[in-house]
Amino acid sequence: MPHINTIKKKLLSQGISGQYVHGQQLTTGWVTIEKGSKLQLHHHPHEQITIMLEGQLEMQIGDETVLLEKGMIQVIPSMVPHSAVAHEDCILIDVFNPVREDYREA
Repeated sequence: MPHINTIKKKLLSQGISGQYVHGQQLTTGWVTIEKGSKLQLHHHPHEQITIMLEGQLEMQIGDETVLLEKGMIQVIPSMVPHSAVAHEDCILIDVFNPVREDYREA
């Protein structure tokens, strides 16, 4: 069983990194985002659930803007465009279904 300290970080964007574990049906990631970092508008075939552990993250999900704070959970449907900006340093868990093959180590 891996420990978070043993999982290699994947740089997703400037100031945003994740550490991912893959099961047969889903991918779970421990994600850290530095204050002021931005995740550009994108979409993917994976359904995504974001669980906020620390910080404040503003997300644009389709036509809706949501402000995620500690304890909040957000579902992002498959293929819906979304982006984010961190108003504080953030720690969150992202869960994807199906597996994010693009997040596996080569």
